[in-house]
Parts: sequence; C-alpha cells; structure tokens
Amino acid sequence: MHDFTPEQLKQLADELRSETIDAVSITGGHLGAGLGVVELTVALHHVFKAPEDRLIWDVSHQCYPHKILTGRRDRIRTLRQGGGLSGFTRRVESEYDPFGAAHSSTSISAGLGMAVARDLAEKDNNVVAVIGDGSMSAGMAYEAMNNAGSMDTRLVVVLNDNDMSIAPAVGAMSAYLSRLISSKSYRSLRQIAKDMAHKFPKSFEEAARRAEEHARGFVTGGTLFEELGFYYIGPIDGHNIDHLLPVLKNVRDSKQNVPVLVHVVTQKGKGFESDKGGDEKYHAVSKFDVVTGRAGKSQIQRAQLYAGLRR
Repeated sequence: MHDFTPEQLKQLADELRSETIDAVSITGGHLGAGLGVVELTVALHHVFKAPEDRLIWDVSHQCYPHKILTGRRDRIRTLRQGGGLSGFTRRVESEYDPFGAAHSSTSISAGLGMAVARDLAEKDNNVVAVIGDGSMSAGMAYEAMNNAGSMDTRLVVVLNDNDMSIAPAVGAMSAYLSRLISSKSYRSLRQIAKDMAHKFPKSFEEAARRAEEHARGFVTGGTLFEELGFYYIGPIDGHNIDHLLPVLKNVRDSKQNVPVLVHVVTQKGKGFESDKGGDEKYHAVSKFDVVTGRAGKSQIQRAQLYAGLRR
C-alpha cells in the first residue's frame, strides 16, 4: 500500500472500517477506539515502512485495523477467542507488533528506548508512538516526554485527541499551517535563525527562542509540548487523508534529532451509529447486530460458524 494514491487510501479506509465493525460484531471487543483511528492507521502504514519502522500503540485497544492491515485479516474474527488473536498488540503474534501493551501511558517511554537503541546501533529507522488523550493525562507519559525532550534523538509521538480537544481548530488553515511548520524548508529556516541567534548575547538568544515558541504556540496551541522539548505540529483532522499524508511524510523525511509531537483530532466510534447510545462511544462491546447495535442471535450463530470453520 506504499504506492497507493490518496483516493485508493480513502477507499481502503472505508473498507477497513466496515471490516472492523463486522469482525467486532462477531467477537465483541474494543470498537470505538479502533474506528477512531482507521484513517490514521492507513496513513501511518502508507508513509512508514513497518516493521522496520516501529509503530507502537499505547494501550493498543485501538489496534484491530492495524492487525487487519498487517497480515491478520483472515484471523480477525478469532479476536479474544481461545487460540485466536489477542485483543491487544502482542510481540509473539506478529513482527508488526514491536511492543506488547494493554496498559496505558507506556508507549512514549517504550518508543524512546527503541529510538536510543537505534541510535546506538547506528541505524536510521523511524519510531512512532501513538497515544490517546486519556493516556496522555498520566504521569508516566509526561515523565517519558520530559526525558525524550532532553535528548538529541528522533522520536515521533502522535497524540490521538478524541475527547480532550486541546486545540479543536482542525480546518483548512490549521492543515496548511501544520504542513508548513513540518516542512523541510521551514525547519531549515528555523535552524538558520537558531544558529544566527547563537552569535548574539545569551539573553537575546533566549528571548528569540521564546518569541518564536510562543508565536507558534499562539497559532497552534502547542506551547506545553514545546516546553517539554518536543517540536509540535497540529492540530490535524485525523480523518482527513489529504491532511495527514503531507505532514507525516515531512516528519518521516526530517533527519533532525528532535522529538516531534503530531497532534491529530479524531472521533471515537466514527462511522458506526446504533441505538446503543451512551457516552462511552462503544468503547468495549459484546457481540451485536451491525444494523441495530443490539446483541442478536444471528451474530452468535455467525460466531459459532467461524468457530466451527477454525476447527
């Protein structure tokens, strides 16, 4: 799928969402989180070259679309069944799962460890940690970011903001600014300005740094992450392939040893509406009918059929 056009990727995302809904209707499991990252999952696998590039999913309850794209579609209806696929990423299950999760807020520290190991081995692969806004609220995540921000290493953190709405403006202007500040030309210009500032008194250099930081923070809302040492990009509509691709490609192609945070805004449970309701957006569901969202005999029969086929 690395050579797919944007239109083909959009079609793939639609098919991936349908396949995820149908699979979870049979097995039960985490639905809302996976549906929220369908386009992001497609974009990440298109831009980065896993498993050489490491894709780490925090908690990993959103990894069903990732599993379908990485050679496990034929077994996706064995999710959470005896002898079937795990409901989370699992290293022994696939080389595309570099980190076994199921606990929140650990992805950034795991990614940082992999990035440091890569640097020591003098390799050049990318490391990407995808973390939700809920997991980002824990101290472990900020401790890892503080550690990463103090080091000269390439690490990409994708903040999947589906509830916190740190910066809800995700329209065309936001997409343009995100593409601009992630581009090589802008970051090169920024480095030139930094080099020039080094030639002036320390007080001037510090004032220039803070002025640039707060100017970008005023537009993008990323001052908090900049203070932790990350280069902030966003917010971006996490369901818009056309917005995601150029930013992720710019991040991939950058060779600066600076940790980067890409802020994407998504919607839990996107593409699936039922009469189940509730604020949890189908976080974890039992077997259900794909039309009504209610548990149905036909779904149970289908699950039994698949179980029989596996035997």
